[in-house]
Formats: sequence, C-alpha cells, structure tokens
Amino acid sequence: MAWKDVFSYVRGMADKRGLTEGDGTARADDGLPLGARIGSLVQMQQSPIIRAQANGSLIATLDAGDDRVLAVSQLKLEPHTALYRFYLVKGDEDGKEKFLQVFCRPDGAIAEILYCTGLARVIPESLEDQQAYTGEAGYGLGDPGYTLWREQLADMLSEADLAGVFGDLDRIDFTRDALAHEAGFVAPFRGQEIRIDDAQGKHGLRQQLYTMPYVRQLAGGGRETLLITTEIVDSIDGDAGKRSIHVDFVIGIPVEPERITVQ
Repeated sequence: MAWKDVFSYVRGMADKRGLTEGDGTARADDGLPLGARIGSLVQMQQSPIIRAQANGSLIATLDAGDDRVLAVSQLKLEPHTALYRFYLVKGDEDGKEKFLQVFCRPDGAIAEILYCTGLARVIPESLEDQQAYTGEAGYGLGDPGYTLWREQLADMLSEADLAGVFGDLDRIDFTRDALAHEAGFVAPFRGQEIRIDDAQGKHGLRQQLYTMPYVRQLAGGGRETLLITTEIVDSIDGDAGKRSIHVDFVIGIPVEPERITVQ
C-alpha cells in the first residue's frame, strides 16, 4: 500500500487501541495488531529480505537474536492516522533500529506491514539544517524527490554492497510517496511517537515527529521505501531534561502478514 492510501483513512483503531501510560498493574501493551506484546517472539520468513537485497535494496538482514519485541510504539500523524511499530532493535544510540511498522484500517484489519531498518542518523547542526528537515524552510523534507549518493554511503557499505545497490550509477533516486500528484514542496507530516519499553509503560520515550516517505521501484520489481523522519525527543523515562533532535533515514520493504508469526 502506498502512503497516499494510508492517509485516505480516518483514525479508528488509534482511539480504541491507543498506548497508554501504565498504572503499575495493567499491561500497557494489550490489544496490539498481530497480538504483539513486549517480549513476544517474532518469526519472519527471510525470503522478502533476500529477494529485495538481490534486487538492489538497502534493507538490512535480521541478525541472530533480532527475534524479540523489545519495545512497542504508536505514531499518531496528522491527519488522523495511527501506525504501530514493534521494535526488534531500538537503535537509540546509533539509529540502527529494526522494527515492523504496522498500519491498520479502522476495522482492525491489517493494511500494510513494513519491515524497516535504520540506514543513517544525522544531527542537524544549524538552524538552517533544522528548518530544512522540519519543512519550515519551505524546502528539504517534503520536496518531490530525494537522492542518495554513492559517496554518502561509502563509509557504511562494502564495495560489494555498493555495487549491488548502485551498479554503475553514482546515485539512486526516490520520489515522494505521499501526495505524489503535487508538483512542488509539500510540508512533511507532523505527529508524535510514544514508545514503551516495558509491559507497564513505565519506561520509554515520547518524541515529536516530522516525517515524509519516499519510494523507488527495485530493479527486479517490488517497492523500497525511504522514511526520513526528524525526531525531537521530549522525554526519556519521563525525564524531560534529555531533549534532543536528530534525523533518521530508514529503509522499509513490504512484508505479507502471512510471512510473520508473533507469539
């Protein structure tokens, strides 16, 4: 499902299944899609990852041990859209997160699951950079397209991996997946993510988001999503003194629900 479809739905399950702060007794991770809970065992067929990588995707593999839900979160994005994330690797320090992103229709049916892995994290060092990554500048995050350059990833990927992704080219181009019919800049979607790291909801983080999805068609078919998200951390474990800002670049590929088992 493309993001233009995601934002055509009104929020339904967000109101019914919203993550709430725990009271110390009840579980705060009840009623989530796929029956997921913190500590759940996740088994996912590797064929979608292998196929995507063979077609030039930047998606990372699941390593040994990446099979438990360490944290769950809900993203509430304007206009009236809720997504869920089940973190297999939280990536708090380096942005190398791994998670399943689940979008549900208002009736609770799963509309899309993306398997996502962190590609890079950038710290905007100037006010101009921050305004570009939040869309306040009227350009940057929200532009019709985004380009990843081979030299940008030279320190992150091996020569073999670079060749598999770029071939003989020096760039790969993504187009904005949301509001693609708009010719110019579109302000990124704003929202909030609340992540809980334990069943009672005592530990976790709360952050503001500015996000825009970009997409490209892989060589052998299939879609690869580039999620660019500016995250402004409001609090960690309830401590508002840990406010920070960073920009995460995350790669996602669609995975059919029947390829995933959560226990």
